[in-house]
Amino acid sequence: RAVAMSVSHSSRLNKLVREQYMRLPQDGLVQVTYVWIDGSGEGVRCKSRTLDKEPKSIEDVPEWNFDGSSTAQAEGSNSDMFLVPVRMFRDPFCLDPNKLVLCEVLKYNRKPAETNLRHMCKKVMDLVKDSHPWFGMEQEYTLLGINGHPYGWPDNGFPGPQGPYYCGVGADKVYGRDIVESHYKACLYAGVKICGTNAEVMPSQWEFQVGPCEGIEMGDHLWMARFILHRVCEDFGVVATLDPKPMTGNWNGAGCHTNYSTEEMRREGGLKHIEAAIEKLSKRHDYHICVYDPRGGRDNSRRLTGHHETSNIFEFSAGVANRGASIRIPRQVGQDGYGYFEDRRPAANCDPYAVTEAIMRTTVLNETGVETKDYADH
Repeated sequence: RAVAMSVSHSSRLNKLVREQYMRLPQDGLVQVTYVWIDGSGEGVRCKSRTLDKEPKSIEDVPEWNFDGSSTAQAEGSNSDMFLVPVRMFRDPFCLDPNKLVLCEVLKYNRKPAETNLRHMCKKVMDLVKDSHPWFGMEQEYTLLGINGHPYGWPDNGFPGPQGPYYCGVGADKVYGRDIVESHYKACLYAGVKICGTNAEVMPSQWEFQVGPCEGIEMGDHLWMARFILHRVCEDFGVVATLDPKPMTGNWNGAGCHTNYSTEEMRREGGLKHIEAAIEKLSKRHDYHICVYDPRGGRDNSRRLTGHHETSNIFEFSAGVANRGASIRIPRQVGQDGYGYFEDRRPAANCDPYAVTEAIMRTTVLNETGVETKDYADH
């Protein structure tokens, strides 16, 4: 009864009836779902239209528009916003030949919307393309019932303490695996570069990893993976929250650990380039904390306490195999002398465009201090 009460009403609709309609032929027409980031900087929105033939590239998908006053992105008196397609994926919900299309949002004057952080990230990635930056991001999230309570937790109380849940197996250790595996398959079908998944330390908390992706591709693929996650959860009637500390007390928070390397770090002797990059990051800690969650560090202050496998938000640290450090060098990288490192500071609800752009500004473009350089004219 408790589980039934925690899922949405729409998830109980007869999916077999829906399947009857999903099998109907489309006679060459294609349904394209446009996906964009809303005015919160965290939420995703979507709407669909019909094209008369299957788009073969992103250039075949026309620009569109939407009512920005209903997404906290414009005033009602001047509400039309442009949707500019930037990356196309297969649609795992309506199946081929239908598409999911990630879009940038531009204002009436064709300038990027405030939460369109992709626009500047793309300029920075174009500047540093010769260093071939690779990223892999580890997206942690927590499953909630629609009542806001962690999915599968007792109604009046808490599960047993953390310990048996990480990478756990068994009905008394993991909750919601159907959602996780459905999301994984949907991402593979879509063409999202998902590379793994596991149950996390707190019960009802999970993680998926996306990468390796080069440059702007990282943000594109992670945002689409998030959209697909929310859409899969909708079918199951539960909620995926990216809140960095969904449960107070002795429970792990949720991050988006970011693995990073340049071409020279991946080559023989690359460890010295890794150490040089970490040295640059150590001198710009405050700037990175400000861009590693959507609220200038306030969300991360609930998570980065120095406990529960986190560093302290006020201190920069680095170490080999140290999950309590700001930056972790994997043990294998320390032994091999080349590879990548992991920035453990980004919050689960970070914007991957902001995170990857900040890392490039500091480690390749050699920016210092809290101010950023405007590369718009370069």
